[in-house]
Amino acid sequence: MVVDHIRETELDRLFQAFADSTRRDIVRRVTVGEYTVSGLAGLYAMSFAAVQKHVAVLERASLVTKEKRGREQIVRGNHEGLQKARRLLDEYEAIWRQRVGRIADILAEG
Repeated sequence: MVVDHIRETELDRLFQAFADSTRRDIVRRVTVGEYTVSGLAGLYAMSFAAVQKHVAVLERASLVTKEKRGREQIVRGNHEGLQKARRLLDEYEAIWRQRVGRIADILAEG
């Protein structure tokens, strides 16, 4: 079952991270290339501190990694975290496909 693979807190962190459009956009950007936090902050109509908070949420969810390089903090996508999210969604899809298959079987019998 899904919960057996990923602990509840990890699930909460993943869905909390993906629940916000800015965080989804940050994930999209940093999977293509690395960004500094200040570079990301320049892309959104919000304060640097707000962008830092979004990055922190993504980091707690293991969707991005942050590395200090000199005065800059470099953000990049975390492939393992993204794969974990994909596996989770694949498992949910499999559950729903099984349910739809059973409904189709019941309808075919009737």
